[in-house]
Amino acid sequence: MEIAGNKALGETDKRTICWSVGGMDCGSCVKKIEGALSILPGVAEIQVSMMAESLTVHFVSDQTDPDAVEKAVRKLGFTPSRMDKELPEKTEEAAWYQSNKGRLVVISGALLLAAWGVSASMAAPYGQWAFAGACLLGLVPIAKKAFAALRAGMPFTIEMLMTIAACGALVIGEAAEAALVVFLFAIGELLEGVAANRARAGIRALGDLVPKTAMLLIDGKLSEVPASSLAIGQSILVRPGDRIAADGMVAYGISAVDESPVTGESVPVTKVAGDQVFAGSINVEAALTVTVAKAAADNTIARIIRMVEEAEAAQAPTERFIDRFSRYYMPIIVGMAILVALVPPLGFGGAWETWTYRALALLLIGCPCALVISVPASIASALSAGTKRGLLMKGGSVIEAAAETRLVAFDKTGTLTAGEPRVTDILPKAANVTECLALAAAVESGSSHPLARAILDRAAEGGVSPLSANDIRVIPGRGLEALVEGIKVFVGSPRQMAEDGLLASTVETEIMALEEQGKTVAVITRDGQLCGLVALRDEPRDDAAETISDLKSMGIQSVMLTGDNARTAAAIAGGLGLEYRAELLPDDKVAAIREFSMDRPVMMVGDGINDAPALALANVGVAMGGGTDVALETADAALLSNRVSDVVAKIRLSRAAMGNIRQNIVLALGLKAIFLVTSVLGVTGLWLAIMADTGATVLVTLNALRLLGYRPER
Repeated sequence: MEIAGNKALGETDKRTICWSVGGMDCGSCVKKIEGALSILPGVAEIQVSMMAESLTVHFVSDQTDPDAVEKAVRKLGFTPSRMDKELPEKTEEAAWYQSNKGRLVVISGALLLAAWGVSASMAAPYGQWAFAGACLLGLVPIAKKAFAALRAGMPFTIEMLMTIAACGALVIGEAAEAALVVFLFAIGELLEGVAANRARAGIRALGDLVPKTAMLLIDGKLSEVPASSLAIGQSILVRPGDRIAADGMVAYGISAVDESPVTGESVPVTKVAGDQVFAGSINVEAALTVTVAKAAADNTIARIIRMVEEAEAAQAPTERFIDRFSRYYMPIIVGMAILVALVPPLGFGGAWETWTYRALALLLIGCPCALVISVPASIASALSAGTKRGLLMKGGSVIEAAAETRLVAFDKTGTLTAGEPRVTDILPKAANVTECLALAAAVESGSSHPLARAILDRAAEGGVSPLSANDIRVIPGRGLEALVEGIKVFVGSPRQMAEDGLLASTVETEIMALEEQGKTVAVITRDGQLCGLVALRDEPRDDAAETISDLKSMGIQSVMLTGDNARTAAAIAGGLGLEYRAELLPDDKVAAIREFSMDRPVMMVGDGINDAPALALANVGVAMGGGTDVALETADAALLSNRVSDVVAKIRLSRAAMGNIRQNIVLALGLKAIFLVTSVLGVTGLWLAIMADTGATVLVTLNALRLLGYRPER
């Protein structure tokens, strides 16, 4: 994809070009590409995603053309393909032996076997030459990558250490071991690639959820069209058993829809006209006509994929530390190897061959591959495991912060409660019930708040048509005001009238009695005169009490923040077993989060709309939202299933991921420490050193992949 900016006279060429890049298997691959391209003139910004296998380059001049970028990337051993050019349609993943790394394993293995055959059947010199030939032939592609990285200013790569170690072994007469080391290195690289593809499989599977075609309905006629061509406003027919091809609204029909591919919720949800449906969901029972609401590139699945890819590119604090550590670690290891090779022979009369051999082994075991991959492998697996269950997190930093959570602040309406309040009482004062409903419905007609919907539903049930309203205005934390038939009408919190001294004591008593029952009371005034009271109740979610209990057992406090009155808040909070703060304006919620955050990490859970400032301020902001725009974009994380119990699952998954990271770091550093010592002492040699390095990388990767099967709901 190429994007050219508008260019004024004399302005340099500005454009962005994207490539698909094959062969990236670990964080060091990303660093090599970034390093090689950063020295090219005219390149302003480079974005590389290992999981998405993509490269984006922002140019500020035409000093470097795209072909030069491709040439630099290809020299490093990767396969770039411009995304704006016609690409062959992706087929099933090739067998391991068909990849470049697989072919290197096969070739180096065959050469090694042939050398052993020559060594066993012919005189010693011929056997040595055969092993040397096997080593050099297998080393050629590795050395090419090493010198390409060297020219890009990166001397300390695993390929360079491998090249030096293999050539050094040949010089001191250890040809057989040099050939074996090349073969073992090739196996390690192949296993690393297999593990990376396994980690990417979750994202690929998400992309496969959306069908390639859709049944377009125009003037009663059906035609099969590519799903990517669907436009907003078009109608599609979704037959029983079909996957829905686009995000949209049900226009006609009633059917159960399995939304588990998107939300992780396994129980099908009944959808009727007006209900939202997601691309990738499965229509279970009857045919539905769906009006397309989003283009293919913006549907929920596509945006989840983008979010996961971006999250995996965002480094966690631990990952950044390991990355910085490895920059110093490799030069230190190289320096130690030089000292091991020189000091004993020069200072103590040691044998050059012996200490050179040990120095070469030290070089191989010193490679930080296992350490570098220990964090991103765990993060990628945790993100994939969470995505499958509707637990989205925007990067490793969010996982770390969620694992450290010590207090969870919940919004009330739509979070701890179902967000579906019902009108329970209408108490007329200066107007009858019908007038009260007509006035309230008129003011609330422009609002999407759950309380507004409840009032409008009650008016519809009673056959009451809303009056015409204009100049509707939101009074933050209070309610709504509008002109209805030219008269100012207010619907909202009784607090406003109470503060102005306009509520009679008998009315205040009525309001208190309703609020003590856990009901929210709204006053309806016309030209400052009280017309009536409307009481609504929003029941707690079925899993809310269990969630608070589970958090408590995990050592995490809970508090409810609400703009509702204290008596209603007390009734809801008391039933759930958590603390509360009531009658909070949006700014008050922000102040509360700021206060909580002073002495402990805080997670804020809200609907992602009214609570946006508080979500942004918390250490981790979590949006409930069933895949809405706000749920995916406002906060640090989102619960697509709309289950409050997933807050517990998210924290458990984050803690499991951080535990997995600690295990990986201990495993990587522990094996390095053991074999560094044994290599210097001469207990282990070259082939054991490379096996230890490869083994550590494989063990760390396999340990990280365990998270793919983690069940945080347990």
